Amino acid sequence: MIVLLSPAKSLDYESALPTRKATHPRALDRSEALIDVMRRKSPDEVADLMGISGELAALNVERYQAFSLPFTRRNARPALLAFAGDVYQGMAVRERFDERDYTEAQKVIRILSGLYGVLRPLDLMQPYRLEMGIRLATRAGATLYDFWGESITETINADLAESPGADMVVNLASEEYFRSVRPERLAAALVSPRFLDADSTGRYRMVSFFAKRARGEMAAWLVCNRVRGVRALREFDGAGYRYDQALSTPSTPTFVRDHTATQRPTADRTSEAVPQNL
Repeated sequence: MIVLLSPAKSLDYESALPTRKATHPRALDRSEALIDVMRRKSPDEVADLMGISGELAALNVERYQAFSLPFTRRNARPALLAFAGDVYQGMAVRERFDERDYTEAQKVIRILSGLYGVLRPLDLMQPYRLEMGIRLATRAGATLYDFWGESITETINADLAESPGADMVVNLASEEYFRSVRPERLAAALVSPRFLDADSTGRYRMVSFFAKRARGEMAAWLVCNRVRGVRALREFDGAGYRYDQALSTPSTPTFVRDHTATQRPTADRTSEAVPQNL
């Protein structure tokens, strides 16, 4: 089984690391090529490209300039512990994972990234912002989908081949990031869970904030319970969700929740603090 996640805009490069395990991204040569493109852009150009404030644009221009190899524990940190958005808050790995869980996560979780392509949880990464959906022109084409081409799908298939008996890809990524995958070329069955919350009329609908948290909850549950089969997915009951057979299909298991949390959805704010050691 391979579980796909999106990255997050919010980053954490300050908190203590709960594990010393670390690996290196497998497409750093391509990441360097993208960094070279971004280094030629001014803060105003970055702001226009990404639709962000001038302050955030300036921060990320600094990050592109600071990007350097080799990656070490002093200038980078494992992706699973660097991303801090809603999905990763839902995972709550610092509270849930022990060393064996980090090892399991390394086997099954893959994070799709505009800069790094496919990240394993323990792959070191330096802070960045480069959403997959932006129209960034490179020699490969007009978008990052053109830049990464078939390589993301090929990497996922290679990881499936290295896991005996792996016959399922669980898509917990956003539509923006999953578009970088070629579903018809995956060497395993594709399953895309849905998470729906009841509104005031009792009808179920997808609420982005809650769905992101639920994806993280499910990803952590899959790791901690060593889930391997599609039927076992139905047992997921994290954050109050339950499997709804009537709303499900074999490729889209659907989980519903009748009483949403009292917390109101909030924006996924990007951390604007650059760690002193980067």
